[in-house]
This record gives sequence, C-alpha cells and structure tokens, in this order.
Amino acid sequence: MAEFGFNEHHQNEVINYMRFARSKRVLRLKTIDSCFEELKDSRLVEGTFTVEEVREMLDGLQAVVRGEVEMELINTAHTNVLLLRQLFSQAEKFYLRLQSDISELENRELLEQVAEFEKTDFKTTDKKNQETGKPKLAPLNEGGVSELLNKEIVRLQEENDKLKSRLRTLESQAMSALDEKTRAERALKDIQKVQGDQQEISSLEDTVAALREDYERSLSANAVSQKDLQENLISAKHELLRVQEQLALAEKELEKKFQQTAAYRNMKEILTKKNEQIKDIRKRLQRYEPNE
Repeated sequence: MAEFGFNEHHQNEVINYMRFARSKRVLRLKTIDSCFEELKDSRLVEGTFTVEEVREMLDGLQAVVRGEVEMELINTAHTNVLLLRQLFSQAEKFYLRLQSDISELENRELLEQVAEFEKTDFKTTDKKNQETGKPKLAPLNEGGVSELLNKEIVRLQEENDKLKSRLRTLESQAMSALDEKTRAERALKDIQKVQGDQQEISSLEDTVAALREDYERSLSANAVSQKDLQENLISAKHELLRVQEQLALAEKELEKKFQQTAAYRNMKEILTKKNEQIKDIRKRLQRYEPNE
C-alpha cells in the first residue's frame, strides 16, 4: 500500500477495515454454501428428477442465494457509510472538508493493486497485527495537512490576539466616549435648568405685565366709575336739595294750614296757660328755695 501514499497509521486502519470486510465476506459465503448443502441433503435423495422438479429446486436456491447476496451488499453499503461518518466527524473537528471522487471507485488499476495487497502484504501484516492490540482512532499528526492545521491555528491565534488588542482599544474608547457623554448630559441638564429658570422668569414677567394691564384697565374703569359716581352724587345732591326744599315748603304749608285749625288754637292756648303756670311756679320756687 506504499504506492497509495498512506502512512503507517492509515495503512493499519485500511488493514483493519479489510479484515472486517473479509470476515463478513467469509461468513456470507459460508451461508451460501450452507444453502447448497441444505438443498443437497433435503432434495437430492432420489435417482431421477423431472425438468419441473429441477427447475423448482433451482428457483428456490436462486431466491435464497439472491436474498443472501442482496443482504450482504446492503450491509456492506451501510457499513461503508458508517466508516465515512467516522472519517468525516474527525475531519470536522479540524474544520476540514473531505471530498471523494466516485469515479475512482471503479478504477481497475487501483482495484488490482488492492487485490494484490490483499493477497501478499495483507497476510504478512495480518500476522504482525495479531501480536499487537487493537489500535485506537487518533487525530492526524503527520504530513502536510497537520502542518497546514498548525499554521492555521497559529494564524487564528495571532488574529485572536489582534482582535483582543483591538477590543481593549475599543473598550477604552467606549469608556472615554461614555465619560464624554456623561459630562455632556450634565452640561445639558445645567443648560436646561438655566433655560427653565429663564422660562420661569419670562413667565413671571408675562404674568406681571398681564397684572399691570389688568390694574391699568381697573384704574381706567375706576376713574370712569368715579366720574359717574361723582356725577350721580351731584345729581343726587341736587335732587336732595330740591326734595328738602319741597319738603320745607310742604311743612310750612302744612304748619300754616294746621295753625288755622281750631285744635291748633286750643292747643296753643293750653300751652300758653301752661307756660304761664310754669313761670309762676318757678318764681315761687325761687322765692322759697333760691339756692336750688
């Protein structure tokens, strides 16, 4: 298998697979042989057979052998899929993408090389492997692929270091920007506060101006009202004087009319007499009690 370009590890893996395939093939061949032996033991007991009997036996044997061969081919295909699954899983761990050329599977030259290896080298290697334990799957550690992987790992590590440095720089810039933002927010709050105070002062000025206008309107209205009141008061005084004058005239007229009545004259006479009596009594009192 040296001409295939395999290293020792991969060559051992191929040998293990070929051993597995050979054991399965031998087992299936034994099964087919047993089918023929069973036919011989169970049916070939008579001396002569008719054509129909021979055809029936061959058809039955054909069905059994066909089933065994078909089962073996299906099992081989499924086994190959599982083998590819293991290889692809190991490759994906190293971020590799394996490719296969289906046309090479029918390359007669390569198939003859594999057959030749199975006849010669495989038997020699088989004896050596019997003395060693079962090899375990191991990652690729030799050849150009491993070197490429190492280079890729180194490149990724360097890129990771660059990204970390860039991240630290961005973090520092972000912190500086955050500090600037905080200071800007504080300055904005101070400006808003000043603007709020200015707006409050402007609002107070507007309120004062509105109150002044109301006060001036009130003064103007009061002046008009006071003028009206004064005019009304003067008119009322004139009316009062006129009424008082009319009332005085009415009283005089009434008194004049009352003096002309008999009751007034009688009352006047009575009052006159009473006044004279009072004067007389006062004189007497002054005579007897002058101090009092």
